[in-house]
Amino acid sequence: MASQTDSTPIYVDPIFHILKIIPFSVLRPPRLRLKLPNLTLPSPMTVFALVLLTYFMVVSGIVYDVIVEPPGIGSTQDPATGSVRPVVFLPGRVNGQYIIEGLSSGFMFVLGGIGIVLMDLALDKNRAKSVKVSYASAGISSLIIAYVMSMLFIRIKIPAYLSELVIR
Repeated sequence: MASQTDSTPIYVDPIFHILKIIPFSVLRPPRLRLKLPNLTLPSPMTVFALVLLTYFMVVSGIVYDVIVEPPGIGSTQDPATGSVRPVVFLPGRVNGQYIIEGLSSGFMFVLGGIGIVLMDLALDKNRAKSVKVSYASAGISSLIIAYVMSMLFIRIKIPAYLSELVIR
């Protein structure tokens, strides 16, 4: 086998060689003076808002809602009066939800997260004491509200959740 010493490749197909060489023997590429775009970083609050919105959509079950396409709200017939009542939570099914159920649960999770952020802001040493107390009280109250409502949602969804086991 003979080794090729120069760097020009050998083309087996002559049509490929013609298509590669002939256009560039006549045409010359233009000299472009392109400037790189001047991108600025978004502000920290913009990044926080986007992360919080993404978190809300993920914990709300937006992927489930797009794939399964559940109804926005359910309905059940009242056995006493025969009238139709709206139902927000899909009872008894842990792996299923109505759209409004996912959104309300996601809002409670976000409310708890905002409560943690507010409690963190209350620890800043450069703030006035009244502002720190306001942040701390708003953070603690939103965290408590989010926890109590999430537990209520779970108890509506699963009626026997965390109840005592009575074996008879």
